[in-house]
Amino acid sequence: MSPFDAMRAEQLKALVCRRDLLKVGPLALSASILPSLMTGSLKAEVAIAPKARAKSIIFLWMAGGVTHIDSLDPKPEAPELIRGTLGAIPTALPGTFFSESCPNLARIAKDLAVVRSFSHDSDDHLLSQVYTLSGRKVTQAQLFTEPNIGSIVQYLLGSRNGMPGYIAVPGITRPGPPPHNLFVGGWLGNQYAPFCVGGNPEQPDFTVGEKSENPSPLADEDLNPPELRFPQEVTIGRLQRRSHLRSSLEETLKGIDRTGALPAMEGHYGGALKLLMSPQVRNAFDVTAETTATREDYGHTKIGGRCLLARRLVEAGARFVMVDYGYDADYGNLWDIHNVREQKFPHVSEMVKRGYNVAGIDKAFAALITDLKQRGMLDSTMVVYLTEFGRTPKINSLGGRDHWGKCGSMFFAGAGIQTGQVVGTTDPHAAYPITRPYGPADIAATMYHGLGIEPESRVPDRLNRPVAVMDHGDVISEVLA
Repeated sequence: MSPFDAMRAEQLKALVCRRDLLKVGPLALSASILPSLMTGSLKAEVAIAPKARAKSIIFLWMAGGVTHIDSLDPKPEAPELIRGTLGAIPTALPGTFFSESCPNLARIAKDLAVVRSFSHDSDDHLLSQVYTLSGRKVTQAQLFTEPNIGSIVQYLLGSRNGMPGYIAVPGITRPGPPPHNLFVGGWLGNQYAPFCVGGNPEQPDFTVGEKSENPSPLADEDLNPPELRFPQEVTIGRLQRRSHLRSSLEETLKGIDRTGALPAMEGHYGGALKLLMSPQVRNAFDVTAETTATREDYGHTKIGGRCLLARRLVEAGARFVMVDYGYDADYGNLWDIHNVREQKFPHVSEMVKRGYNVAGIDKAFAALITDLKQRGMLDSTMVVYLTEFGRTPKINSLGGRDHWGKCGSMFFAGAGIQTGQVVGTTDPHAAYPITRPYGPADIAATMYHGLGIEPESRVPDRLNRPVAVMDHGDVISEVLA
């Protein structure tokens, strides 16, 4: 080691020790809030769309594979082994039908652009979930290398009104087993992983613990982030004084490495302090401030509370909010309805009518879109519902449906979207699209486009190599207004 390297190592060691003085209760070294330092010197090459239609995106990400036949693409003329026992109901769009499990979405169908030709080539949960979270196809060796869509948005557009650029509500899904955390900044760095309001899950493995055969859908989750709770001995004044000390140490760090290659040792600490010191930001996370009527509209369920918080966060200025719902300590893997013995699930036609399954997202999603519309926010907020794949057309011998990447359904709503339409058609068993298929990359490209980020934009990775925002996929022009 050269004398310079030895001196630099000692300076960094001293800095880290001094930083220990700055830890404030659960705040500590949050690696999921706003970045305060950037590594590397390469600038992002951003191709901006002529006009960004969306100021924010709410990404309704249902991990596990929601059944499309029992929700948005019913096939009432198919044999019972395909259609199940559910009926199809008319929607607000003449000639368009949803499953009877979705009466609320049927009522607001004119506010949706439903895509029934969602399709890709994988039936694997992990590969497909990374694909839907990032817009990039991966191998098993790349599960954690590609940044989430929200991470790219945070990198290019940053924060607004003091809100983290990418928020996951609650951000606790860990598919497996063993559990995998797929909410990552990938080659952008850990500082661009989402701010997860749920923090680390108490039990990452959703398969652990006894599951009830018919658990209650009613739930009142505490979605107030632990990072925003003051220890009793800490006051705003103390935080402000510590913030000043942090700024001084940051300048020291910059002096140590003027090349910009030093990793961002400060992580997201500066952003965490700003969050703690902003009453407006802290209040945005307080769902209890909502009226009883509003809470009833969304439903007293986990998905209802999560969608309601997403609206509050966007209202406060958040750019990209992901609602995360699928792997659950109480319900197991909600959408992976194979109906193996340990799942204790009823027949798929009955399962989807439960308040924590399709019936629950139907109520919550419809309430979210209606609420945004009534508040004048839908014209500036794009809402995107996506799951990693659909389920098999044929119901298996256990009364469930298995993985089916070939066909599924999703929807867009809100800013920049031509609503009141169904894009894509499937065959009589909803097994394959018979019109142009659209995959996760196309959906990601459409989200970026809505925010004014074109897919050909390039951003630097941690080694300062320019990487394209999208490596394949096209904007779905059919859904654009």
